[in-house]
Amino acid sequence: MPTLTERAALETSPYRRRIVVGGTLALVWAVWASGPGWSTPALAVAAVAGVALGVVDGATHRLPDALTYPTTAVVGLLLAGAALAGDSWDVSLRALLGALSLGAGYLLLHLISPSGLGLGDVKLAVLLGLVGAWYGWSVLWAVAVLPFLVGGLTALALIVTRRATRRTAIAFGPAMLVGAALALTAARVGPA
Repeated sequence: MPTLTERAALETSPYRRRIVVGGTLALVWAVWASGPGWSTPALAVAAVAGVALGVVDGATHRLPDALTYPTTAVVGLLLAGAALAGDSWDVSLRALLGALSLGAGYLLLHLISPSGLGLGDVKLAVLLGLVGAWYGWSVLWAVAVLPFLVGGLTALALIVTRRATRRTAIAFGPAMLVGAALALTAARVGPA
């Protein structure tokens, strides 16, 4: 049985070039978006892994546990370290509540329509809720809402250009990741 690392390598190897290029850009973005601070490593890990998850999901319509679980665990530990270093346990608690609430919301959507939203999306929501809530409740709210706007606009564009129909399955992970990136970018450039 392959280890978690071996499974992650198997999932990403067909898309290595796209992941390296996108991951490099995501790393630069994460350092900028987090600003100098203790949370920078956590956002960097989430951003680079997010590229890998988005690429794999876009190609296969799957968000592999071999990528999602370790990323969520590492980001959680890095944010706990950031809370310890910055003496911001209230922020850490907010991040945990954000992870639980966004994950629960997505789980409810999955239970209502399993064919519309997969369990991989639910697991990714936990990661995105963790990161989004770290930066504030308003950021979490945007992380919750923007993916549906991005996904809807993407679906509309694909239908208009006749690259999809109303019945075509479209991977939602990339929309979730883009929505989260937009929310975090807006938080960085918005008023302090």
